[in-house]
Amino acid sequence: MGQAAVTRVCFVLHLKPERVDEYVAAHEHVWPEMLEALSEAGWHNYSLFVRPDDGLVVGYLETDDFAAAQSRMAATEVNARWQAGMSDFFENPAGVQPDQAMTPLTEYFHLD
Repeated sequence: MGQAAVTRVCFVLHLKPERVDEYVAAHEHVWPEMLEALSEAGWHNYSLFVRPDDGLVVGYLETDDFAAAQSRMAATEVNARWQAGMSDFFENPAGVQPDQAMTPLTEYFHLD
């Protein structure tokens, strides 16, 4: 049997520049139950990068199905708590949680 295809997902978000340091500090100790939920939902090899000058966040993950992985996370209670705590850090339209404001980028080149 072959393995399921892995989809590489890269996305951007925009932090309020004055909140970058607090946001990065909040990720120094991500709740264990949040880490477990991400893994169980299919988020693997997940990284976040930030450009401190202007608050640009670039995220990268690998998953079998990004829409399904997002949906599985959205259904967890821990994600609702985490997103509520993170929402004030981002420049998002009112009422839009950060995980729903992710703008996936189009992959146009890859080298293994």
